[in-house]
Amino acid sequence: MTDEQIYEKDARDYLPVFARYKIVLDHGDGVYVYDTHGKKYIDFLGGIAVNVLGHNHPQLVKAVAEQAGKMIHCSNLYYTQVQADAAEKLTKLSGLNKVFFGNSGAEANEGAIKLARKYAHSISGDKSQIITAIHSFHGRTIATLTATGQPKYQEGFGPLPEGFDYVPYNDIEALEKIMSDKTAAVMLEPIQGEGGVHVPDGAYLTKVRELCNKHNALLIFDEIQTGIGRSGKFFTYDKFGVKPDIVTLAKGLAGGVPIGAFIASDKVAAVFHAGDHGSTFGGNPLACAAANVVLDLVGDDKFLDNVEAMGDYMKSRLEKIQNKFPDLVKEVRGMGLILGMELTKPGRDIVNSCLEKGAIINCTAGNVLRFVPPLIVTKEHIDEVCDILESVLPDFA
Repeated sequence: MTDEQIYEKDARDYLPVFARYKIVLDHGDGVYVYDTHGKKYIDFLGGIAVNVLGHNHPQLVKAVAEQAGKMIHCSNLYYTQVQADAAEKLTKLSGLNKVFFGNSGAEANEGAIKLARKYAHSISGDKSQIITAIHSFHGRTIATLTATGQPKYQEGFGPLPEGFDYVPYNDIEALEKIMSDKTAAVMLEPIQGEGGVHVPDGAYLTKVRELCNKHNALLIFDEIQTGIGRSGKFFTYDKFGVKPDIVTLAKGLAGGVPIGAFIASDKVAAVFHAGDHGSTFGGNPLACAAANVVLDLVGDDKFLDNVEAMGDYMKSRLEKIQNKFPDLVKEVRGMGLILGMELTKPGRDIVNSCLEKGAIINCTAGNVLRFVPPLIVTKEHIDEVCDILESVLPDFA
């Protein structure tokens, strides 16, 4: 099929919910992907922070192929070793105690919200408030888009579930005013991803933890985008020395195979019993086989040290670009390999120009160029993308 025939088929048969770019991708290798014409692109979006090991990683491909040849799926009414192994690795990496596997970030956050409410109701029947941050993003199901502090995602889907309130990110005074003993949980991204790569102020997360302790509320960290080594630590909360009661994961957890998870402390997990939650496909053998490869590789300290080093290098390159185009680039922020470049104008045309020159990046929050590449990038890869970006910016300055 020609690209035009694929575009036509998509327009006819697929729900038009994505603002797609006009290329048809065919295959990938490492940090590069190739379209149907053989054109090569360097991928600094990584499936939106999913392809942490890049494309066609030999260990990941081998594990998925071998598991597919043995068993792709079985019911969670039975045990599998690959699921038990993945759960054990996550408890050790997180410092928490009990794991549940789903299929996506939205499912992970739904499960965390259910668990938080069940725990809160075990204390008091009117303890139900969930507080999230303005500009947050927690998913697209009815509950998680209600948790998402961006009205544009909620319009047209009412009535929305009750019990959710919002405060500005990084504003501890606003949080303190709205919290009470009726608060069930505070749910935050340690770094806001979709909202524009916003990093918390130094003591903010520590103070949030203290407020949760004061009101016997749970602290939930949504690490769907920031987890799996993205910040230079396996969990971004380790960067700030703050431990949650529940943490959620998805995106990079299986390097591209769909999986989500939430992990909770024993105290919180104890309120869930057989029948309180479930998933047909969650934690199936294929996804867990892939997750075990990712957990073994990304969970290694040397791997994480390199992510941090590459993140520092890329941030310095982006800051040099900022200095060169001060009227166009407002701020560079982020840590590890989740970085954002805030512009003084919309960024989609810049993304398109980079795409034409062979670099895949992304724009979020309208005017923030976001960089969430595979965690295996080198300085040479970073230079390649930054050189392309620097070459297109004069057209927009």
